[in-house]
Amino acid sequence: MTTTGRIGIADVECLENAVDTLRALDYRQGGAFSHDAVHVVKSVSLLLTWGAVPGGLRSRLLTVLADLHNLLGWTEFDIGRRVPARLRFDRALGLAAAAGNDNLMANICYRLGRLALHHDDVEGGLDHLRQGQAAAHRSGSLRAQAILTINEAWALAKAGDERAALTSLARAECEFENAGTWAAPRPWEAFFGATDMAAMRGTVLTELARTVASRHSEEAIERLRDAVDGYGAEMSRSLALTLIMLAQNHALQGDFGEAVRTGDEALDLARGLGSTRTKDRLAPLAALLRGDADPASRDLLARIDRYRAEPAP
Repeated sequence: MTTTGRIGIADVECLENAVDTLRALDYRQGGAFSHDAVHVVKSVSLLLTWGAVPGGLRSRLLTVLADLHNLLGWTEFDIGRRVPARLRFDRALGLAAAAGNDNLMANICYRLGRLALHHDDVEGGLDHLRQGQAAAHRSGSLRAQAILTINEAWALAKAGDERAALTSLARAECEFENAGTWAAPRPWEAFFGATDMAAMRGTVLTELARTVASRHSEEAIERLRDAVDGYGAEMSRSLALTLIMLAQNHALQGDFGEAVRTGDEALDLARGLGSTRTKDRLAPLAALLRGDADPASRDLLARIDRYRAEPAP
């Protein structure tokens, strides 16, 4: 901040760059690795609000603060702190509304939806996702609309509504067909590209294989393999979650040899992440492994059980 106590554009840009750096760390290593650092940046940003903010920068600064709370909420979610995550997201939503930033509001609603779905609150998840769709429509962001639509398909698949889930999935893919013409993504939605779209199609089909019919596993495996090939080290958490689902689908098809090979890879990667979501998402695979007497399956199951029993990061 300038010596006069007046906030300048350089101050806001510094905060924006810091949040971008922390978001990249979160994607790569999980919420526990960036949690403390995000708190530090949050404290600095709050100090900045005590200075004089020119009118032209107020909305931008509010957006930075909203995005920071959004990221804080995501890291809380990632380390298993559901209530603090919800509080952070609610705070982010209020700041984004004050900034008049519908695009960021859509993203926060998406994350609220993901939080609810992770805890099997399908009705609450759908409510948040549909609020996000309205905000995305107001913002004119086609990318935000596609993100919300594909996650709506996941929620519907979790509810076992095959027809509605496949309808939303088809709509999301139709929206994504014109991704090459979309405007440059905002930082909070930049993760969403062809690889994440493949992963989400695989996710929806995995859920349908679990709730409706195992026949969905065959295509789920194809799409999840596409995503595995597309994720790099900068998206290690997404890669781990995708590998877990891939192993789950192999187990659903009775191919426990491939399930164990993929599950071992997923577990090795997950152990290097500061995330409890990977532990939670291993539960369906563990349940399937319990039904197989092969020594390799029993060994992987024992490893998963030990990992899931470890203290939260």
